[in-house]
Amino acid sequence: MTDKGIIVGVIEDHPLYRSALAQLLEATPGITLDALADSVTQFAARRTHADSVVILDLRLPGVRDSAAVMEVVAMGHKVLVVSAYAGPSEVLGAMAAGARGFLSKDVDGDEILRAVHLIGAGESYVSPMLASFMLNAARQAGPMIELSGREREVLSLVASGERDQDIAAQLAISIRTVRSYLDRIRDKTGQRRRSELTRYAIEKGVLAIPARQSA
Repeated sequence: MTDKGIIVGVIEDHPLYRSALAQLLEATPGITLDALADSVTQFAARRTHADSVVILDLRLPGVRDSAAVMEVVAMGHKVLVVSAYAGPSEVLGAMAAGARGFLSKDVDGDEILRAVHLIGAGESYVSPMLASFMLNAARQAGPMIELSGREREVLSLVASGERDQDIAAQLAISIRTVRSYLDRIRDKTGQRRRSELTRYAIEKGVLAIPARQSA
């Protein structure tokens, strides 16, 4: 969050829905609209802030689906996926790629704004749909390899999209210690890449589910 409030960008290839999102965001106090784009490539060229919340569709021209999420997260943004495609594979794949939240396009504007505010404040937004998919995945995935309490904390923060330096600040430990915990987690789980650790955390129910605010 900046002195301009929450900076929000939009990557959506449907012109009418993109326009509707822009109007919603511009009409909301405390939110400043940044780049509007119909693809990840166009967004990268138009964005003016490196740490905004980005509302992202999945079925985009060029880079799309989980790869689009990963690319926008790699730019330093917090991603909220809003998509008409909201099955378990799309939802869990997007979260594993680093999205902070996922909503289907049939939600109302108030829920989108609620998600933007939570993500802009550094949290994740877990809708009832997403919570259901995560819990089902956890039930189907079998028992979790035993991790220490601190290892679970680190894994949960990784799954929430936090960088090593952010995890260190939140847990009041050094970046070197964070990376030591990550090495232990990788050795125990057999998952090496960050996206694989995130998927593992989602499947095992480690990703923290914040309390949903009342409307």
